Amino acid sequence: MLRRYLMSLALGAALVFGAGAARAQEFIVVQSTTSTLNSGLFGHILPIFRDRTGIEVRVVAVGTGQAIRNAANGDGDVLFVHARAAEEAFVAEGHGVSRADVMYNDFVIVGPAADPAGVAGMSDVVAALARIAGAEAPFVSRGDDSGTHKAELRLWQEAGIDVQAVSGGWYRETGSGMGATLNIGTAMGAYILTDRATWIAFGNKGDHAVAVAGDPRLFNQYGIILVNPARHPGVRAEAGQAFIDWVLSDEGQAAIAEFRVDGQQLFFPNAGG
Repeated sequence: MLRRYLMSLALGAALVFGAGAARAQEFIVVQSTTSTLNSGLFGHILPIFRDRTGIEVRVVAVGTGQAIRNAANGDGDVLFVHARAAEEAFVAEGHGVSRADVMYNDFVIVGPAADPAGVAGMSDVVAALARIAGAEAPFVSRGDDSGTHKAELRLWQEAGIDVQAVSGGWYRETGSGMGATLNIGTAMGAYILTDRATWIAFGNKGDHAVAVAGDPRLFNQYGIILVNPARHPGVRAEAGQAFIDWVLSDEGQAAIAEFRVDGQQLFFPNAGG
């Protein structure tokens, strides 16, 4: 009788431990852009979410275009990027459940102290790009279909500049992420369009500084989407939605607002407008 009782206690303990271990191992995959990882934002907010829920978040940080393609293939549970038109198309095509605003910051053009195009201090980004093109001053682009690259191409188009026609000359494309592009651009003494968060967190600035900023066309909105489990049955929908709900909650939004580098706030929460 005692033996049976002890065995039942051991079995109950094993079940409880097993449930706890399974909970601790629960995870989701978030397809995201490089700025959310390289800036340190995820390093700040994800431990808070994990402590609150027990859910681990594994981030795949690539350009927004690649992140969207990965999510459309079902390789992820949540999409967290910054290219609104592409995000809305992702949902319209049935790959995502719905889209929500999360936070924003802005893009800036950084350039060398010599400022060969004479754009330092300008707030009209289209005029600044036209001046850079007119001077044939070196400009380094990510060229990787990221959210930053998409924004840059849109601005060149507004400036009436066909950068593909001059690619390989004064206009260079790295096909790399923001950090690598900044390293190449600063080494070349070139201008670069970057999100402000990555620039603030970037440690190899050389003599480069923000040259062009403040244009409303440089606004940079981030959105979050649950990958559609009806389209991709492997999606961890419950845990993914828990992450989205937390990011959009007062606690999640406060965690985003509290993140700073060198005393500077990098992202500004705006869930629900």
